[in-house]
Amino acid sequence: MFKNIPSVNLRYYHERIKKAQLIKACGLVKKVTGLLIETTGSTSFIGELCYIKVPQFDQPVLAEVIGFREGSSLVMPLGELKGVYPGCPVIPTGHPLLIKVGDNIRGRVLNGLGQPLDEKPLDEGGIFWPVDNLPPNPLARRRVDEVLVTGIRAIDSLMTCGKGQRVGLFSGSGVGKSTLLGMIARYSKAQVNVIALVGERGREVGDFICHDLGKEGLKRSVVVAATSDQPALVRLKAAFVAIAIAEYFREQGLDVLLLLDSVTRLAMAQREIGLTVGEPPATKGYPPSVFGLLPRLLERTGTGERGSITAFYTVLVEGDDFNEPIADTVRSILDGHIILTRDLANHNHYPPIDVLQSVSRLMPDLASLRHQQMAGRLRDLLATYKQTEDLINIGAYTNGSNQKIDASIRHYEKIINYLRQGPEEFCAFEDTLDVLENLQLAE
Repeated sequence: MFKNIPSVNLRYYHERIKKAQLIKACGLVKKVTGLLIETTGSTSFIGELCYIKVPQFDQPVLAEVIGFREGSSLVMPLGELKGVYPGCPVIPTGHPLLIKVGDNIRGRVLNGLGQPLDEKPLDEGGIFWPVDNLPPNPLARRRVDEVLVTGIRAIDSLMTCGKGQRVGLFSGSGVGKSTLLGMIARYSKAQVNVIALVGERGREVGDFICHDLGKEGLKRSVVVAATSDQPALVRLKAAFVAIAIAEYFREQGLDVLLLLDSVTRLAMAQREIGLTVGEPPATKGYPPSVFGLLPRLLERTGTGERGSITAFYTVLVEGDDFNEPIADTVRSILDGHIILTRDLANHNHYPPIDVLQSVSRLMPDLASLRHQQMAGRLRDLLATYKQTEDLINIGAYTNGSNQKIDASIRHYEKIINYLRQGPEEFCAFEDTLDVLENLQLAE
């Protein structure tokens, strides 16, 4: 009777049944200290999402497991703790944070957890994508050999960037980082922009989208915003969500531009989390986890097997100290840095890029020999003028004493006008090189 029924290997299903957790163990809130919640009674893993049921409210509190202590799980909220009391049920979800991604998120503004900030539902379609991923295998990365045009003369000519490069924008507060980011987002030739605003003022999010990014820029962008009033874990997740979205588009073979503002506020969020769970403060109050987080986060961008993620990270330096710990660590990881100075901004020089302190480590591989020669000549003349500027201003220098100084004085105004560019002014890469050639700096 059963002779013609093919045999089936049931070993796989037996193993799955043995490992299946038929009864989900729920925990209870034991203690709340600040933003740290201790729970007992459940078995969870690091990074697992949990729901804390609060009888007074319809919506549970979303939280994440961040550590363990003396048999208790340490949980941090991804929302308000209002109404939580000892004994509240804690239900583990069995998975880490996942976000829904797809072409339908272009032109949308999301919160730090990947949900629509305008509370309008996302269109149907898309897939769930993990937020925490490993960087690409170093041997699977393609070389950076194609120029990414930003439309900004100072960057394209003197610190040329490539598709898949990672660059830091370093400046103090109020110098012009957001305006420069908006110009890059509007004028770059990337196929998709992913913009993360971490720890920004609530007012600045709307201003950046409407003024700096504009309608045309928003159409091909995804904005992830977590304002300064959000919990530290949400601010931290906003950066991971933005990078996960960029990774998704890279896997589709697209050239993605990631703009993250700012790494400093991201580090501050991680410092808050680390100190809360008992990590010892190390360099300038930052616990060791901050310096372990930065390379893990920054290395996820770059080229992959198919597409690329070109990343610009802003670093808010404290007291205009460009050698403070976060700035120094980020600069050592990235493929280049652009320094914005308050002195240039005070002289109405925009964008206030100090080209003598800024560098693209990949420019020698991307620019032609003639391009490099013209850029080197401009840097040389500008550096010569800066070294003798005090003597020139007080009239202590006599014309004809040094040919190089004479040339720097003769070309200085042309160089400064070339480096200045209005926020609404776009310059194509070919035009940038033509204007640089027409400066005739070799004469």
